[in-house]
Amino acid sequence: MKVCLLGLENLPVLAQEYSRFYSGGEQVQQTLLAKALRRRGYDVSMVVADYGQRDGETWEGVRTYKAFRFDAGIPVIRFVYPRWVKLWGALRRADAQVYYTSCAGMHVGLLALFCKRYQRGLVFRLASDGDVDPERLMIRYRRDKLLYQYGLRRAHCVLAQHKGQQSRLRSNYGVRSAIAGLLVEAPVKLIHRNQKDIDILWVSNLQPVKRPELLLELARRMPHRRFSMVGGRMIGASALYEHMRQEAASITNLVFHGAVPYRDIGDYFDRARVLVNTSSLEGFPNTYLQSWLRGVPVISFFDPEGLIAREGLGMTVNTLGQMEEAVDKLLEDDSRWQVLSEKVRAYAARHFDENNVVAAYCKAIEGAWHKAKTSDAKK
Repeated sequence: MKVCLLGLENLPVLAQEYSRFYSGGEQVQQTLLAKALRRRGYDVSMVVADYGQRDGETWEGVRTYKAFRFDAGIPVIRFVYPRWVKLWGALRRADAQVYYTSCAGMHVGLLALFCKRYQRGLVFRLASDGDVDPERLMIRYRRDKLLYQYGLRRAHCVLAQHKGQQSRLRSNYGVRSAIAGLLVEAPVKLIHRNQKDIDILWVSNLQPVKRPELLLELARRMPHRRFSMVGGRMIGASALYEHMRQEAASITNLVFHGAVPYRDIGDYFDRARVLVNTSSLEGFPNTYLQSWLRGVPVISFFDPEGLIAREGLGMTVNTLGQMEEAVDKLLEDDSRWQVLSEKVRAYAARHFDENNVVAAYCKAIEGAWHKAKTSDAKK
């Protein structure tokens, strides 16, 4: 079966030569899924933005079709022309039976229109708790919100990250969904705790919802601990990035690394003893899985479905003071850290096995194609 993933910013994760460009957690998830599907015999392609690559170029068995440059079109008619035309052109060249996309946005509606026009299957996956909450939906224009709602309600299969998203999606939008977990690449090797030179690691893109300023304040409060901050510049948040970079330079126990390509990010998780998350809104962060597989506990304000607290995979807090106390309490007791480290590693290995995770996506893809064919036959 031919499957195409629509992820305009996926190429920097898939192709090393473009890794200098922005990528985030969902781009990682789509790329890992594409490779996993490829290994299971699917004919996999992607529709990505135009970074200057050749159309139809293939990396690791995944063929890519380019849609448009991000500077194409003008704001007033953004995506309508030429973006809409070029996007549909790339989708047609992919000629897949089922199309997959994720993250709330107008692209969901445009893809739904395409799949309806050409009788193709559509799978959409939620990427954040904000995707199921109209009040926290991170979409600027009303037109784009309407397109997102259109696509959400017309997808043949919708996938949620956890039961909370599933419940809110149904109550807020009247849409049913199935649950599909996250994919994660296992570390090449595990580093002994005595070789770890990062006490507290923070990894996220620098945007207001991630509240990076809290990490800087935590570092100031804990001058005896070694902090590392990894995060790239986001479109529309350049001022925040520059402010964080300049402020970080004045904190002697904090190293600001800026953007780090996905292929290199594992080194930072390997070296860390604790991951902290200061975000006010998430879905299920990739960083949690990357940490747990390496035996790194998570201390966070955000706990998806209470998983951290319920399974003892770190600690959840409500204030910065509580985070400071939790970090110190864990790091000052090496034997306690070691026990927790082994626990989180074992949990991740047991619950995030690729075969089990991918099975839910394969089921959704096959089901979407069946529904699309059934719908076409009734016409």
